[in-house]
Amino acid sequence: MDVRFRERIRAGDRLLGTLVTLNAPEVAEVMRLVGFDWLFLDGEHSPLEAASLQRLLQAAGPDLPCLVRVPEAGEAFVKKALDIGAAGIVVPMVNTAEDAERVVRLARYTPQGNRGVGLGRAHGYGLRFRDYLDQANEGVSVVVQAEHIRAVEQMEDIVRVDGVDAVLVGPYDLSASLGRPGEVAHPEVVAAVERATSVCRGAGVSLGVFGIDARAVRPYVERGYTLLVAGVDTMLLGNAASGLLEDLRSGA
Repeated sequence: MDVRFRERIRAGDRLLGTLVTLNAPEVAEVMRLVGFDWLFLDGEHSPLEAASLQRLLQAAGPDLPCLVRVPEAGEAFVKKALDIGAAGIVVPMVNTAEDAERVVRLARYTPQGNRGVGLGRAHGYGLRFRDYLDQANEGVSVVVQAEHIRAVEQMEDIVRVDGVDAVLVGPYDLSASLGRPGEVAHPEVVAAVERATSVCRGAGVSLGVFGIDARAVRPYVERGYTLLVAGVDTMLLGNAASGLLEDLRSGA
């Protein structure tokens, strides 16, 4: 387990990641060779299940920390993500302090929480069981997503929850919750994002965001966001292939 990764998140180090959705270990392997700081493995919107996520984690190796986004704050989802060796979890739709407290409890062994104890890849399949248990509560990262106006309204309470390492703002889902789906530049959406940003920065809680490319995340970097997710494996592949085909056709 990379305890240092959680420390870097909490310290506000700029961490550059990308979103992985394809069930292909080679994708994680390539991203490691490219030099990303971390990977965002999407277990919510993609078809990835626990076995596929584990293969991606194995391909990423010990030097490339991966956070797994679980479908929801369910006990089984959190246990599986952590037992297969994720550096931490990203949890969608955390709208209240109570939601955040539940997430933290699910990610921590007793006495700090109620995470179930099993034997998996994270524990060296039992060979490093005690070593993992001794450092898991300090090493596992918990990132909550603020992607609903309720979360923005409750942000002061959410950031006070001990064990929340970062808040990942979701402008697109936030726009939908305001009845303006996709209108991320609408004044209501901008104001909601700014409020979440201000509260987190005031509390010293690290901020994260996803954008389809570097241009999309750059404005957030300027506002102090440090846990950055840019691009999606499918779009990176598609855009590169489209560019290649266009070059070939123009040359022909």
